[in-house]
Amino acid sequence: MLQKLIIKNYALIRELHIEPTSKFNTITGETGAGKSIMLGAVGLLLGKRADTKVLYEAEKKCIVEGQFDISNYALKVFFDQHDLDYEDACIIRREISSSGKSRAFINDTPTTLDVLKELGAFLMDVHSQHQTLLLGEQDFQLKLIDAYTRSSETFNEYQQYFITFSKAKKALQQIETNYNKVKAEKDYNQFLFDELEKAQLKDGEQDQLEQQLKMLENGEMIQQKLVEASNLLEVSEYAVLSTLHEAVEALRSLQNFNETYQELFTRLNSVFIEAQDISRTVELENNNFEHEPLALQQVQDRLSLIYQLQQKHQVESLEALLTIKEQLEAKLVAVENADAVLAEHKSSVAAYQEKVTATGQALSALRKAGFKPLENELKLLLADLGMEDARMEFKREQQPPDSTGIDDINILFSANKGIAPQLLKAVASGGEFSRLLFAFKYIMADKISMPTIIFDEIDTGISGEIAIKMVNMMQRMARNHQLITISHLPQIAAKGNHHYFVYKDNSQEKSFSKIKLLTKEERIIEIAKMIGGENASASAIKSAEELLTQ
Repeated sequence: MLQKLIIKNYALIRELHIEPTSKFNTITGETGAGKSIMLGAVGLLLGKRADTKVLYEAEKKCIVEGQFDISNYALKVFFDQHDLDYEDACIIRREISSSGKSRAFINDTPTTLDVLKELGAFLMDVHSQHQTLLLGEQDFQLKLIDAYTRSSETFNEYQQYFITFSKAKKALQQIETNYNKVKAEKDYNQFLFDELEKAQLKDGEQDQLEQQLKMLENGEMIQQKLVEASNLLEVSEYAVLSTLHEAVEALRSLQNFNETYQELFTRLNSVFIEAQDISRTVELENNNFEHEPLALQQVQDRLSLIYQLQQKHQVESLEALLTIKEQLEAKLVAVENADAVLAEHKSSVAAYQEKVTATGQALSALRKAGFKPLENELKLLLADLGMEDARMEFKREQQPPDSTGIDDINILFSANKGIAPQLLKAVASGGEFSRLLFAFKYIMADKISMPTIIFDEIDTGISGEIAIKMVNMMQRMARNHQLITISHLPQIAAKGNHHYFVYKDNSQEKSFSKIKLLTKEERIIEIAKMIGGENASASAIKSAEELLTQ
């Protein structure tokens, strides 16, 4: 339950502190004083988004902090799952800076809004005008029915199967798309693969061929230059080897005179020996070299094939062609395996679908079993709330499985005698919606663990004896739940264990909202004003005293 609520710098609130009782709390105040603003601040604790527009003073930070006693709600597993420190007195805090940055904390540990929303669902149930409108929506009606029939375990099981089934079905669709694609491309891929296979490409072949082509294309010039070099080295009148030999012999006779001559002889002799080796190699290359026009044509043809394949596949290297060949081979193998893969996935989807159908039918059976008892309970409660002729029916039709189950459920409603029930959202007025939602919440309070229930003017459109019956029901709810009710009715305001009054302070340049816990005497005056207006008469004061003592 909520033990403390602190709001700073939010909307019209400069700073506000309340410590509601664990039973029945009522909040009253003049229109526009800031009663519903408090709910907006509480919404921040439950994970709702906010922006800098909520700041009372734009240059300061907004802080909303709530302390909750969670000792009896078995939430330690939740805290462990989200790596949060568990404390029986759990503190949730939201901070919104002037720059618009929002931060959330649980027991001083930073957390996300999604985690905050998940935790908030265990701590509070907030009724608002928006929720009243939701009552006409099918998803909301399903949640109420599931809460009444206590089928959450079956619903959770169904959802897990449905999520798995949906993912498997989506994967199957992708597999079928790929299957059809590879089937359609099989012949073309086979043609491309066969073409590359036939080419018998070898790694590094292109570089060798291009080097070989250079030699063959310049054959005559190469041979001519080899002959010329050989002649210059050995044959001509001034052959290099002959001249070097004479110079070596000249230095040989001088080598014993000093070290310099000996070094010169050694160096030149080495040159002579190297020149001899070069000459022999040139002669060998000349003898072995053959100008082969046929070989030239073969190399040109081979390179032309490689270049054509590269252009066709839009690559620039032979290695890339070999990679493409491997990829094509893999695609062809995949086609061979595609039938088995497709059949396997179809089998998995069918198995998941069976589980979805079975759990969907079990969930549907639980829901249908709750229709008549819930209709009867609601009928009795609505009669107590002044709608003696109200009739409700649950209309159910089967639908294809979706995230909510296999049930298309609608609440049919009629507030008047002799009028056939019709879709709730088409026939219920605002006041009827409020009373109907209250009746649902009253029933749900005994079905689900909801520590704190907040009603925001759920008494709209009712008065007199009906208001007394509604507040009596609220008091019964407050035996097991902390109840906070924002109300404009004196009958409800008088029955709270605590009565808070929200008002505007206009004493300064900028108005701001304040709240105070009323004493017994202050309650009498406030309730009298609610009965008879600002200047409460003696009779209004007496009526207020009677309401408080009843």
